[in-house]
Amino acid sequence: MARDLHVKETSSDLPLWTADFRLFFAARTTSLLGDAMLPVAITAAVIRAGYGASGVGYALAALVAPFAALIIFGGVLSDRFGARRLMVVSDTVRLCFQAVLALLFLLGTPQLWQILVLLALVGAGSALFQPGVASITPRIAQDVQKANATLRISESVTVVIGPSLAGLLLVVSSPATVVALDALTYGVSGTCLLLLRSVPMGPDARDGASSFRSDLVEGWREFRARTWLWSVIVVFMLWQLAGAGPAMTLGNSTLVTDYGASTFGLVMSSLGAGSVLGGIVAIRLRPRYPLRAGALSMTLWAFMPLGVALGLPAPLIAGCYGVSGVGMAFWIVMFHTSVQTHIPQDVLGRVHAYDAAGSLVMKPVGQAVAGPLAVVAGTVPLLCVSASMALVACALLLTIPAVRGLKRVER
Repeated sequence: MARDLHVKETSSDLPLWTADFRLFFAARTTSLLGDAMLPVAITAAVIRAGYGASGVGYALAALVAPFAALIIFGGVLSDRFGARRLMVVSDTVRLCFQAVLALLFLLGTPQLWQILVLLALVGAGSALFQPGVASITPRIAQDVQKANATLRISESVTVVIGPSLAGLLLVVSSPATVVALDALTYGVSGTCLLLLRSVPMGPDARDGASSFRSDLVEGWREFRARTWLWSVIVVFMLWQLAGAGPAMTLGNSTLVTDYGASTFGLVMSSLGAGSVLGGIVAIRLRPRYPLRAGALSMTLWAFMPLGVALGLPAPLIAGCYGVSGVGMAFWIVMFHTSVQTHIPQDVLGRVHAYDAAGSLVMKPVGQAVAGPLAVVAGTVPLLCVSASMALVACALLLTIPAVRGLKRVER
């Protein structure tokens, strides 16, 4: 890996913190903070409403499922009507529906179906927002890799701070109040996006009219035409099924039951800190072959399930999670930068939507089957299989010429 990497001495000379990037960074960070706080607030609100653990499961599924199902259509709409416009619409929609949900909790005990419908609408709004992140980043940053790394650091921080902030607010206020405050983050995000100047509100000029279906097909054609892109997604589908999904389910449950909730919190904080460090590394290291270097960094993820499987002391497990965070954050920056610099701007939203949907589709399957399989095969063997999948994924990626040979593009 070291031979593939070099530090670009002039990278710090490229301006990043322009007025528009500061606005976009603020919009993205507040939106992510809201996303990180919402599951905690909803969990507390649903339990207080008397719907129990099953109600919480339904509520969280209602929030996530529409996102996974609709993000491809969000990519088409983003390219058709403009990424910034659709992101503002998304923030407005999520602000309104979540405010209604907070009001229902404030006035009494809403019906479970009301909670599920409103959360599904919030999740659908997120599917409209996400494709625009990929489309706007290369427009407002001369150094796309540095921008992605900076945004990744922000995301890692919000993942750590968001749940803790929601928990603290629940101590001094009601779940309804926290849901309402969380809704305001979408208002801040939408306001910042409205103030952007270098990104037009509408779409790029296009030759001739096109239908929704033809745009959908064109996005798929662009996605399928790039062997390096669909190959990565296929490998990640396997990794999510047999690696990340089981590791999250079995690793988290083992930490809570065998080490306690406080240790689980420490380990998650370490993972977030490692992700921040990985983002910092990605700012400085600029590999000639980004996917090759990123695939090698993925091997560090194996430390996460392996530390739990070996029953290491809590501080060592936290260290394993931190190392894993470094590797995954570096990979994510390398992959997102490759997508944003190799895909034409007019189809970027759709292509990003296809890769996001493909990357996510097998994760809930892996999470769902991990528990029943652990009963039959045992938790430790499955965690060892999960750890080995990081090495398998790296090997598979490096055997694909289009992946390991993809060169860096300065943009």
